[in-house]
Amino acid sequence: MTRTVIVGTGIAGVSAAAAMRAAGYEGAVHLVGDEPELPYRRPPVSKEIVRGDKTADEIRIKKAEWYADHGITLMTGRRAVEIDAPSRAVVLDDGEALPFEQLLLATGGRARNPWDASGVRTLRGLADVPRLAAELAAGASVVIVGAGLIGSEIAASARGAGCEVTLLETADLPLPRLLPPELGEMYVDIHRREGTELHTGVTVESIVDTGDGTVVRASDGRTWTASVAVVAVGMEPCTELAERAGIALASSGDGGGILVDALGRTSLEGVFAAGDVANQPRPVLGGRHRVEHWQGAQNHGTAVGKVMAGGDEPFAEVPWCWSDQYGLNLQVAGWPEGSHDLVVDGSLAERDFIAYLLDDGVVRGAVSIGRPRDVRSARGWIAAGARLDAMTVDVQAP
Repeated sequence: MTRTVIVGTGIAGVSAAAAMRAAGYEGAVHLVGDEPELPYRRPPVSKEIVRGDKTADEIRIKKAEWYADHGITLMTGRRAVEIDAPSRAVVLDDGEALPFEQLLLATGGRARNPWDASGVRTLRGLADVPRLAAELAAGASVVIVGAGLIGSEIAASARGAGCEVTLLETADLPLPRLLPPELGEMYVDIHRREGTELHTGVTVESIVDTGDGTVVRASDGRTWTASVAVVAVGMEPCTELAERAGIALASSGDGGGILVDALGRTSLEGVFAAGDVANQPRPVLGGRHRVEHWQGAQNHGTAVGKVMAGGDEPFAEVPWCWSDQYGLNLQVAGWPEGSHDLVVDGSLAERDFIAYLLDDGVVRGAVSIGRPRDVRSARGWIAAGARLDAMTVDVQAP
């Protein structure tokens, strides 16, 4: 009987295991993760979980019995420390070696935190929630460093809990990796209307505990003091296992992560990678990218799992993600850039629109609030390299 080991119990790893079984794979499957928790969905952590609207059991990817029912050995609270390539085994932190014919690295990433202070918090998993949730009580003050998706969602959750919130961003506008300037300006207005004190163009130089609070100091001398500081400045892909095994990695300038081909294969025979950690070929535009969104990890894990079960279909999906902030559901598809032409159908002021990002008339990205069906259509147009008539919002085949 063949044996597959999957390192990582996030959505990419679980989806790969499920896809393998659905495709008829009959070998042994071991699913190994260092978190002690039954696998769970991460998107609610910065929203419903930190607000207390849901419990951990309400965000499980699968029920506990599902793993046994599908012949999957789930090993939580176990950390993989080495890939013994010559012996074809994964070594765990207690010395146990798991032999494999196939190995999937779905190790995800960790929250980036350049500052070492006791008052600094990050929010990546369930283990981060209890202390932070207790600190985000009504009337508490919080400084959030980073106005990307996670930072903005924490800001919205903290405001909903009645906290005084200061949100700092290095770029000129919030959500700089996702939104063109016109839509970034819209989110400036959204944050400020909801009572969040937003400062952009801020380079944080230090975060220090004073005993009376946590002081965040910018390079221009400005300071902000709060009871707690939350750092949300992105994630670092967990590539240590791959690096020690000599598996090829992408440079940090190219997004980092483990280099894979369109089938999820790494440079080491029989070893695959999927999800946030995988630096993969970019469809439509060419080149490569590393996608850090839930849906991308889920679908990439599923696609790679099918390959590991004997399939041969390349993964060529247009990225899509969403964010819930202040009761608004933002959805982004494709590869929007600030240099693209912007065509808006609907009303930015009323928060009911879809905006198309065009490169010489070709749809390369779409951003929407309140129009999920339009975003689904836009993903198809982006994949097809379709052109958009800016006057009639008519999509024409390329």
